[in-house]
Amino acid sequence: MLDRQDEHILAQLQKEGRTTNQQLAEDVGMSTSACWRRVRSLEETGVIVGYSALVDREKAGFTTSAILHVSLERHDAKFVDEFVSRVTERAEVLECFATTGDADYHLRVVVRDMKAYNAFLDEFMFRLPGIRYVRTNVILKEIKTSVALPF
Repeated sequence: MLDRQDEHILAQLQKEGRTTNQQLAEDVGMSTSACWRRVRSLEETGVIVGYSALVDREKAGFTTSAILHVSLERHDAKFVDEFVSRVTERAEVLECFATTGDADYHLRVVVRDMKAYNAFLDEFMFRLPGIRYVRTNVILKEIKTSVALPF
C-alpha cells in the first residue's frame, strides 16, 4: 500500500518525469537518499512501470483519432485470445479496454489521416475473425487528455 510520501513522489514524477532526484527530494521534503530509495522501491514493486515522453499527436503528424466500439460474434477463448493478441500488436491502437454494455471492447486509435484510418479498418479490423461489428466515433476535438492519476 502506498503511503502519503509515495503518493507525493508519484504526483511530482507525473508532473515532471525528467526531474533530478535532488529536485524531487526537495519538492517532496525528503533527503535525496531517502527519496532515491523510495523511487527505486516504487520501480521494483511495479508501481512505476516506466518513463516516457508525452508527444503532441497533431504536431507529430497524427491528425486523426477515433474511438472504436467493437463487438465479437463469439466469446470463446479462441476468438478472444486472437483479437487481444492482434490488437495489442498494432501501434495505431493506443488503448484497448474490455467493457460492459453494447460493445465488448473500446479502442482508442490514432493515424495520420482518414486515408490511413480507412486502410486500418480494411486491412486489419475487418479481417479479424469473429468480429460482429466495428463502430467508429471520430474525435473532433480533444478536451482533456491525461495519463496522470489523481493523487
